[in-house]
Amino acid sequence: MTWKLEDIKVIIPIGGEATRLRPLTVETSKAAVRLLNRPLIEYTILELARQGIKEFIFGVKGYVNYRSLFDLYKEGIGFSARYHIKPRVHFKYIPRAETVGNAHAVKIAVEYYDVKEPFLVVQGDNLFRLDVKKVLEYHEEKKAFMTIVLKKVENVEEFGVAELDNDMKIKRFVEKPKRKEEAPSDLANTGIYVISPEIRDVFKSEEVEEMLKLGKMDFGKDIIPYLIKKGYPVYGYITENLWFDVGTPDRYLEAMLTLLKTLSDEDMQGLRIDANRRIFVQGTSPDSRKRRIIIKRMYRKGDLKLEGDILIGRHCQIGSGTYIEESAIDNFTIIGKGVKIVRSSIMDRVYIGDNAIIENSIIGRHVEIRSTSSKPTKIINSVIADDAVIGEGSEITNSKIYPHKLINSESKIYDTILT
Repeated sequence: MTWKLEDIKVIIPIGGEATRLRPLTVETSKAAVRLLNRPLIEYTILELARQGIKEFIFGVKGYVNYRSLFDLYKEGIGFSARYHIKPRVHFKYIPRAETVGNAHAVKIAVEYYDVKEPFLVVQGDNLFRLDVKKVLEYHEEKKAFMTIVLKKVENVEEFGVAELDNDMKIKRFVEKPKRKEEAPSDLANTGIYVISPEIRDVFKSEEVEEMLKLGKMDFGKDIIPYLIKKGYPVYGYITENLWFDVGTPDRYLEAMLTLLKTLSDEDMQGLRIDANRRIFVQGTSPDSRKRRIIIKRMYRKGDLKLEGDILIGRHCQIGSGTYIEESAIDNFTIIGKGVKIVRSSIMDRVYIGDNAIIENSIIGRHVEIRSTSSKPTKIINSVIADDAVIGEGSEITNSKIYPHKLINSESKIYDTILT
């Protein structure tokens, strides 16, 4: 390669309102939604930073996206210290602008920060494993203008789909085909791109300027079809590695279950309480260690039943007779006695009363689930957003509860979006 990996900049467009992941994203950027006890975007940044990439530019749109990301990461010093990355990574942000698509955010970033070498674009709501050096070498070998990382999928209707020629050049690209039969292949656009710096000239062209005026400057819908039509060498790189688009609650839970099974012990950031099983409890402070010992003792005695792969955060308290299966419990959470939690994500500082049942659900930050042995609360296939309070004896099924809602005791809520 004619350049070093540490010279490569990564641009992460973070612009949409993430409507499909609501209500978790009403007040929080999708990139900052917690997954396995840390922000979703952290997996992407860490994957790339460990490979030597040092400079990340967040293409943030709007106050919620900017505030969420800047308040979490600032300039990158804390992130680098937490993961022992030296020399440290640098986080930058595009200036305040009303972008009209992810390609517009990239345009602003490359111009504002004067990017003059090939750069990487990744999405803030994706999880992936990728050998960046190989993709960059492939891009250079093919003399590509743009290289798109592709992944075979079944549900092609949800993605941009590429058709390749014998040399892996993309000859046709269909954004979210309406029917499976309209898709030219099963190769989905992952939203991971290597782009040559000459894209800056394309961004200045009359046609692209017209797109911008019309408020249409998305890679999948606008820029990629335009580049192919104009004959630019756009290539596909097929990955067999893990890749998730965490765009909906169902995909969020699918990603959680996959990561619980596949993340290394180091990346789980906790200690096993059973040498033969993937049950991790996080925390390194003296108080955290005490709480881990208590959880381990309860588990060994049978006072706490844990099935499948589980992550429990720092400073958690769990009552006797509780059953947890294939789930993640975030920091500072208190769980009462006789609680049942199955295939669910419980975010930080949640309170769950006695005998509550939570299955296939996502419970947001700082939620209070009141429940007693005489009036147990049930939450099934649902999403409860941040700071909601659920009254005892309630039953919530196939529903979404927006932030700060107070649900009265013994409420019965089915197939409802409560805004």
